[in-house]
Amino acid sequence: MKNRPLAILISVFFFWGFVAASNDILIPVFKEKLHLEQWQSQMISFAFYVAYTVGSLIYFIISKISGRDILNRIGYKNGIALGLVISAIGTLLFYPAAETASFPLMISGLFIVGLGFSLQQTAANPLAIVMGDPTKGSQRLSLAGGINNIGTTLGPLLVSFAIFGSISANSSSLDISSVKIPYLILGIAFILAAIMFKFSSIPDIKHEEDASLSKNLISDRKSALAYPQLWLGMIGIFVYVGVEVSTASNLPEFMHQKIGIATNMVSPYVSLFWASLMVGRWTSSVGTFAINEKMKLVLKFIVPYLAFGFFLLVNKIADHDLTPFYMYAAIILVLILADLVTKGNPIRQLLIFSCIGIIALFIGMLSKGMVSVYAFISVGLFCSTLWPCIFTLAIAGLGKHTTSGSSFLVMMIMGGGFISLLQGYLSDDRFLGIQWSYLVGVACFLYLAFYAWRSKKILADQGIDFDKPSAVSSH
Repeated sequence: MKNRPLAILISVFFFWGFVAASNDILIPVFKEKLHLEQWQSQMISFAFYVAYTVGSLIYFIISKISGRDILNRIGYKNGIALGLVISAIGTLLFYPAAETASFPLMISGLFIVGLGFSLQQTAANPLAIVMGDPTKGSQRLSLAGGINNIGTTLGPLLVSFAIFGSISANSSSLDISSVKIPYLILGIAFILAAIMFKFSSIPDIKHEEDASLSKNLISDRKSALAYPQLWLGMIGIFVYVGVEVSTASNLPEFMHQKIGIATNMVSPYVSLFWASLMVGRWTSSVGTFAINEKMKLVLKFIVPYLAFGFFLLVNKIADHDLTPFYMYAAIILVLILADLVTKGNPIRQLLIFSCIGIIALFIGMLSKGMVSVYAFISVGLFCSTLWPCIFTLAIAGLGKHTTSGSSFLVMMIMGGGFISLLQGYLSDDRFLGIQWSYLVGVACFLYLAFYAWRSKKILADQGIDFDKPSAVSSH
């Protein structure tokens, strides 16, 4: 089967999403159970996302000392498998952490899981981009991101079920020790996935010295950091992951303060935020399929509502009231129209989606009640394809420096920890308050809009134009 290697590769994206979104349930639970301040509860996000930076630094240092890039030495498949084993070790700490309600042990386990994810991301993202037409690299990453968001949609519901002891939203018993079960199961899944990757048919694509990779560049640069699209993209990844994570992780506290919704009732709303990313990524991934343009146009309207339907289905199974969510279908239409305007160009998509994200945040800050809640949740729709856009632009033209450039980008996932911590701190009533703390997200989107504008000229100077396939494939 032609697409089987890609299908195997993107399965690992599910795990990243499951754990990342589940953190948003752990945050309010540990805050309530252990009587933490809002900024202290954000240490869950901080520990998990900073692990990406530490992991990338370890990767960089070992590569430098050994004189050869790690993934070019052990291969992409082995790199992903090793990362999965490291993450499995981290899940083992959830047992004693849950039994003793130990916050330090909990965030230590998440840190180790994040270390493994760091190596997996360094290998998987560039591999997904180069496994096919380079002009559709961002769309393949969107497809992988759609699988990621199946995990982000299910994660909050399953972890909430484990903690509160019932799949019903009406359950209010808080049993923090039960969180060990889903994470131990997840650890077993990590090991099984590692074995699958080890013996899979995924090609070990390597980026060795090749003159053809840089034939259109102004100069043959000695370091990945010599390419401005990369180091500006590193800042882009930092603020993108920051606005995505901080918007979701502060949502439960916003709903508690402003809407009066209890912690045990918030999981479907967190799930909708992450499902919104799935909606956007499934929409963008339509461009990867070898079908005629008319059918693609039809699917652009059908696929996002299939993704939304998946969210409704899992929440129906969870016995949640679906009535409040039907109106969200109208907001999805805004995403579809914006996606059609971008025509799959990562530069246009980054610029347009960032601008709409700013509008959504201001609507959330200036309105009240459920309007503000859905405005903040809709940020997920317009964050949905920003990762593949930034990643594709940042490694374009890097040639032999692609894997080291990927490692630098993964390093900046720490933005999810730092920016959510910053927003949590500013959400105190002594400063901005929980609602206006979302100005932090506005600042993030403003930079991303700038990066879209600036990267177009930078890449054009290097002979790269995403509206011309030949100008991209030569890199």
